[in-house]
Amino acid sequence: MTEEKEKYPSTFTIDNFSSTTKLESNEVKVPVGSKETLNDYNPFDHRQLEHPNSTFGALAHLLKSSLGTGILAMPNAFKNGGLLFGFIGTLLVGIVCTHCVHILVKASHKICRKAKTPSFGFSETAEAVFEYGPENLKRFAPAARVTVDIALVVTYYMGICVYVVFVSGSIQQLVDYYYPDLNWSVQMYMVIILPLLILICQVRELKYLVPFSMLANIFLVISFAITLYYMFNGSFTMEGKNLMAPISRIPLFLSTVVFAMEGIGLVMPVENNMKKPHHFLGCPGVLNTAMATVVVLYGVIGFFGYLKYGEATEGSITYNLPVDEILAQVVKCLVALAIFFTYSLQFYVAYSITWGITGKHISTKFHNLTQIVLRTLLVSMTVGVAALVPDLEPIIGLVGSICLSMLGIFIPAVVDTVISWEGELGTLKWKLWKNIALMLFALFALISGSYESILGLMK
Repeated sequence: MTEEKEKYPSTFTIDNFSSTTKLESNEVKVPVGSKETLNDYNPFDHRQLEHPNSTFGALAHLLKSSLGTGILAMPNAFKNGGLLFGFIGTLLVGIVCTHCVHILVKASHKICRKAKTPSFGFSETAEAVFEYGPENLKRFAPAARVTVDIALVVTYYMGICVYVVFVSGSIQQLVDYYYPDLNWSVQMYMVIILPLLILICQVRELKYLVPFSMLANIFLVISFAITLYYMFNGSFTMEGKNLMAPISRIPLFLSTVVFAMEGIGLVMPVENNMKKPHHFLGCPGVLNTAMATVVVLYGVIGFFGYLKYGEATEGSITYNLPVDEILAQVVKCLVALAIFFTYSLQFYVAYSITWGITGKHISTKFHNLTQIVLRTLLVSMTVGVAALVPDLEPIIGLVGSICLSMLGIFIPAVVDTVISWEGELGTLKWKLWKNIALMLFALFALISGSYESILGLMK
């Protein structure tokens, strides 16, 4: 008997983000008479990739996902944590985030062997872990998948709300400098950019957004370089800088760092499309190399950004650049454009998951009109949310505490616990206690970070 192998995506595509495949259709049957058993089934051998990502390409994807706008918020995170606590806290949060990705990917590999499936996405992994887990938990498999899908969608949509605030705030700074008598609120600039956002988000083919992605990357690199010039130009002083900030501000530090560092939504698509997926984990490995680089860069930017501007540090370090200097104005323009283009890409990911869930319930003849209306409504919704919470610092904290702490820490801990439940929790069930600690940490970040962020929004 010959085995008909299903072709999987050869490159990093938008389909990798959404859960569109079912356990049954993904299952690769072991041929009759084969010596391959459940224990030695290797999912890597069954992945058919026409143009797989190289190890370096996978590393570049992970770095690109983490080294975005979040790095501009790191000085503000250090303001809420202090120089010493911020440095140590960034290192610890980096370790926690990296560990959670490790256990998620390992769980995915393990459940792929059980299901005899080449690869699973994030939500598919969560579903399969319950499906093949303890008997009394199997009924929760569909709920696990839906929970992760909803968490991904909410995370992306809330993330692009931050982008709206970011772009509008940057434009407002420049206009207020050149036209001080205008005195428009930041919400007015949100209304102005809304038609442009709606227009660019009507693009339905990812390939047409690639040039915008390239421009966004170029603009961000130039902006980072100029920002570093301003940060390191002149002397530093410890006067007025905290080694550890007041305890009440620590939750905002944690939620901001988690917001900046977490890129777990991209992890499974990258790993699933690697030419040598065994290079993803391990030492040094793609994941460890990427996260070590991210932690070092974030720590440096956060430390010296706060050391430079102290308690005046804004939600984005670019807001601290002198608006009366041409070079700083260039940064504000480039960053605003880069984030504007990035908005369309992030919206594409979020919308693809949304349409995958809702599109099947709508008649085909209405798909075109429905997509236009739905895209317009969703973009307008993100701008509306941004208009209600136009302060960058607390909204970043809110997204980090509500979305990414649950998606990046709590859910991987639950997945690891379920898959290890039957005899694989280790000596004295250390995995269980470790995962409980991770869940408690995620809940602490969720509750305390949300509380402090909401208080900040109400001021």
